[in-house]
Amino acid sequence: MLSASNAAPASQETNTRAPLLPPGYGLPFALVTALFFLWGIPNNLNDVLIRQFMKSFVMTRFEAGLIQSAFYLGYFLLAMPAALVMRKLGYKSGFIIGLGLFSLGAILFWPAAVVGRYSFFLAALFVIASGLSFLETAANPFIAQLGDPSSAARRLNLAQAFNPIGAITGVLIGTVFIFSGIELRPNQVAALRARHAYAAYLHSETLRVVGPYLVLGALTLTMLVLIAITRFPAGLTRVEEHEAGSSSFRALLTYPHFLLAVAAQFAYVGAQVGTWSYFIPYILSYTHEAEKAAGYLLTTTLVAFGIGRFASAWLMQFIQPSKLMAIYCIVNAFLAAVGILFPGWIGVGALLFTSLFMSLMYPTIFAQGLRGLGDNTKIGGSLIVMAIVGGGVLTPIMGLISVRLGSVALAYIVPLLAYLFIAFYSLADMRIVVHGAQDAEA
Repeated sequence: MLSASNAAPASQETNTRAPLLPPGYGLPFALVTALFFLWGIPNNLNDVLIRQFMKSFVMTRFEAGLIQSAFYLGYFLLAMPAALVMRKLGYKSGFIIGLGLFSLGAILFWPAAVVGRYSFFLAALFVIASGLSFLETAANPFIAQLGDPSSAARRLNLAQAFNPIGAITGVLIGTVFIFSGIELRPNQVAALRARHAYAAYLHSETLRVVGPYLVLGALTLTMLVLIAITRFPAGLTRVEEHEAGSSSFRALLTYPHFLLAVAAQFAYVGAQVGTWSYFIPYILSYTHEAEKAAGYLLTTTLVAFGIGRFASAWLMQFIQPSKLMAIYCIVNAFLAAVGILFPGWIGVGALLFTSLFMSLMYPTIFAQGLRGLGDNTKIGGSLIVMAIVGGGVLTPIMGLISVRLGSVALAYIVPLLAYLFIAFYSLADMRIVVHGAQDAEA
């Protein structure tokens, strides 16, 4: 008997021109796609916060890197509860709960800034990420299942293409409204200390983060209301009776392509978050540009990321997703090596272009990992979302390497190794697809 894990790949790859959406599904698709934009904002505001808190709390890159640890720990711990809630209540409940937690965490930035405690900010970021965990656990499989399975990777790449637009927006907001452009030299710090004004300066820098997050909280509440009043496809808002009985964690262990996808997603998110988190410190260390200029260069790399998303969604009509991802990984491993070996403007250019080629990885790994899971899709999706914790693990490792070895450039060996692993995963997934197609023909 042909298993689901073998049958699904064949149709996945042979019918890349299936309709993107069924008739009448446009509004739910548009609203959920807007969520991809929305959560891109706080994800990439973190890259600005790392630099800002290094200044306002006078801490090392490693300590500031704990921002990503607190953030992605929220993803890790809440992804499974999110999946369990949605098994009972459906995807729409996941969107509403996620948006509620998201807005709460953003609003908590105000009391955190008033108190002036770094730990309070980490707690607020944890709450935001807990909400995003619900949103991603719901949104990715929702989009993947919102039409023909053979067009799932293309549909998810299109929806995810709006995520970098949110990322660009987040970095621009941070660069314009959070970065003050004031970078004190040691003698200026000494002068402020002598006047007992240094603490007030640091507190004013901390308060700069409040406004953007309060606006973000208000925008999130607006999206919550829109989602709540919109009717979603019935089959994707309720849970069929057979699903709760037949889905299990043990069953997921029988899908090798899924297990590899979890590991690949861990590596990818670690590579992406680490690359962007230390891009500004890399520029400041090797080009001596000001922080605002570095912020705009970070925006440029996110533009490349967005272009890559749209271009990849188009290319997948003609090239197998796993093959395209393998090519991209090899290119990115080379670019990361250039960033390590040639710190300076050559390295900045190479690292900037890694975003163009990393663009397709998250949605492609997600869609390929969910392929053929059937009743286990919600639980499987939550485990892939849990793998996002890679951003909270690999980013501090990069910070530790940069502190211990005194080189931000050498820290980029972490994403280099991650890209090599994802290339291995891509090639392995291609073999699984080919074997599945052969079994289907037999």
